[in-house]
Order: sequence, then C-alpha cells, then structure tokens
Amino acid sequence: MNFQALFEPKTMAVIGVSLTNDRHPANVVYTKNHLRYPVKVFPVNPRGGALGGETVFTHISEIPEKVDLALIAARAEQVPSILTDSIVAGVRAATIISAGFAETGRLDLQDRIVSIAREAGFPFVGPNCLGVYSPSHMDTFFLPPERMVRPNPGNVALVSQSGGVLVDQIVKFAEEGVGLSRAISIGNKALIGELELLNYLAQDPETAVIGFYVEGFGKNEGREFVLAASQCPKPVIVLKAGKSPGGSRAVSSHTASLAGDYETFSTVLSQYGVVEAKDQLEMISFCESLSCYQRSIEGSIGIITGSGGHGALAVDTCTGHGLAVPVLSEQAQNEIRKNLSSSVQPIASLGNPIDLTGSAVDDDFVFATSYLSRRSEFDCIVMLLLPYLPGITSDIGARVSQIYQREHKPLVAYVPHVEKYRMIIEGFELNRMPVSPSIEGAILMAEALRRSKPC
Repeated sequence: MNFQALFEPKTMAVIGVSLTNDRHPANVVYTKNHLRYPVKVFPVNPRGGALGGETVFTHISEIPEKVDLALIAARAEQVPSILTDSIVAGVRAATIISAGFAETGRLDLQDRIVSIAREAGFPFVGPNCLGVYSPSHMDTFFLPPERMVRPNPGNVALVSQSGGVLVDQIVKFAEEGVGLSRAISIGNKALIGELELLNYLAQDPETAVIGFYVEGFGKNEGREFVLAASQCPKPVIVLKAGKSPGGSRAVSSHTASLAGDYETFSTVLSQYGVVEAKDQLEMISFCESLSCYQRSIEGSIGIITGSGGHGALAVDTCTGHGLAVPVLSEQAQNEIRKNLSSSVQPIASLGNPIDLTGSAVDDDFVFATSYLSRRSEFDCIVMLLLPYLPGITSDIGARVSQIYQREHKPLVAYVPHVEKYRMIIEGFELNRMPVSPSIEGAILMAEALRRSKPC
C-alpha cells in the first residue's frame, strides 16, 4: 500500500458535509482545508446543493478531478458502500473519522471495511479517529481552527490511538517549541496501525523522531512493533496507557484494544533499546531532546547553575533517574576558578554542580560550559539558566550553542518559558539545542539520551 496520499494529498473529498450545520465535523474539515491549506477540497453530500458558494457533489464519482484522499464522516452503516465507491472512483486513500465500529461492539462492520480495503490494496486510517495533520499540507482533524494550537513545522512525528491525547501533546509541543512533522490519530487502527506507520515514518524525510501513544495491541502485534522499533534508524518513543486494571478497562471501551501485560511490555521495550516515556511530561521532554540529538549517552551529567538551590534540585532529580553527577577533582575546580570573573572566584562552588552564583556573567557560563564539554567524565551538560540574573545577557543562549557546535557534547538547558526571556530561549532553539521550562524536564532530556541506548 502506498501511504503518500494519506499525508500529502493534492486533492481531497470530504464525504458527509452538512448543508445546514456549519459546525458538523465534516464541515469543519472542509472549511479549514479549503481556506487554509494547498490541498484542493470537494464537498460531498447525497442531496447536493452548495456550501459557501462551492458545489456540493452528490457522489464521489461526480467530482471532475482525480481524488487522492477521501475523508469519510458519515454514519457507520454507510461507510462500507462509501469505501467501495471511493475505490471504484480511483481514490488513493481514506481517513475514516466515523465512529460506531468495534469500540461499540460492531466488530462485524469494522471487519467489512477492512476486507473491502485489503482486497483493493486501499489504505485507510481509522475508524473512530481524527485522522492526519501534516503541517503545510492538510488537516483532517475536526477541531475548529480558532481553538487549535499548532506547533511550528519540525521533525517529530506523533502517532496516537487517542485523538484527545494527540491534541494535548500538540498543544504542549507548541508551548515548548517542539516542531512537528506529522500527527496521526489512528483510533481503532482497523487496517493501519503502529507497525505500518512506523515503517512509513522510518523512511519519511520530514521525520527524525517518532513518538507513539499506545493503548493496546492485537495478537502478536506488540512483539512485531518492538522488533521493528529496535531496528528503526530513528529514535522511537512510546507512551503506553493501560498500566493499571482500571486503565486496561478504559482502553478496551475506548478503542476496543487489548492493553496486555504492561510490565512485560515495558521490560521488552527496555531490552530492545526502545525509549519508553512514563507520562506526558517525559513524552514532551524526550521528543524535544531526541529531535535535537539522535545519539545515546552513558548517563554522567555535569550541571552548571547560577543558583545553589536549583543545582541541589537537579542533583536530586538526576539521582532519582539513576543519572550520575560525578564530583570534579580539586585540580579541575582550581582550573575553572582561575578563569572566572573576579567577583565570582571567591564565592563559586565548583564541585558539580558548578554554582556560579547570582553574580555570574555570560563569560562565566561560557567558560564553565566549554571546560565541561572537554571533560571525558561527562556525557551531557545541563545548564540551569536564570535569565533574571543581572550579569546575564540575551546572547547567552547563542554563545553557549557555539560551544556545542565546536565540541559536540550534548547540552540541555532550563530557562523559564515566559515571553520576557524569549530571546534567550531562541538563542538555544535556533541552534538546535533543547530548552525545558522546568528542572525536571531538563533532566528528562538528558535521561532520554541514555534510554535511547541500544541493547
């Protein structure tokens, strides 16, 4: 099956638009794509008529151009015939957002559409989903555009059984400056699931990191997915729901998935070097970190801060995640001290964390970062940057980024994410260095590099 039409269609038919309700899901999809995306969109309703001055076709076969993608938003009972008509009309793929299939006990209806599609070699996403969002191409999410928050285009793809969780992650991506290549809601994943999308995204030139929100797998699906993920040339991150008995029941009622034995699944992910995110915070931090650094580390961290309290919290967090924070030798501390500004030399604490104190200036952070970047005992540097320190300028992010470009040792930063500090944050982000709004998030970015280590 060729998935290209699912992600970058040039033409799309929206089947099931309402002639009386502008807030109908199909109408939302039609209008946003018609007005905001380059894809050419055709509305379809058996009664015909007009929508926003455009002709509403009564049947997909009436559309005068070849259709790449059919967006199906009709009642579940009508979907098999619509799918058949789309195949006969030469449509290349479909997104089925209609609900009322296996998740409500109608496995027979779901099996029918799978049989139709398989016989024709016809790919579709869904049913019971939001579909696909490809920045700069098209958006099948039936969410009003004025309520959506979209991140900038980037290199992270997200695949999720839950449309709600997917949108939540997208909003968090926008908040933290993580760029998105694809967002795919697969719902019941009747035909196309995690494995098929993993194989596609592994070859997708716009994607460098692949994140999955997984509720459950069918028989043998989980094993095949983990094996494929372990061989993927790109980092794969998995957030699994259904960890508890109650969560397993919720998963079953949501997308008719079998949650399976979580502990076994988690252990297998670790054994095969596939990164598991335990919660949404880890998912965001891991995606941002691995979108910047496609590499692994052993887990020895150097910490640079302008506040002793922040340094202590970072050490506690590192310890909680099993990351080492080795203490520098007296000789190394002396080398750092003699190169600091005169006001900082007598008061800095340099064992690791390197606490440059609130009197530090840009040059102090730059020297400390450069020094630790050349030390073999550190795999990654975590900088806790307090932009309200009087000696810090808006150039600090860009200056530190130059050190990474020279030494190639991963560096992650903590900077409070408020508009006042935007220029500092951009200094890091424009040079492909991850920045977290929390100390915990910054440490998790370092942890991601360790968890991605192959077995």
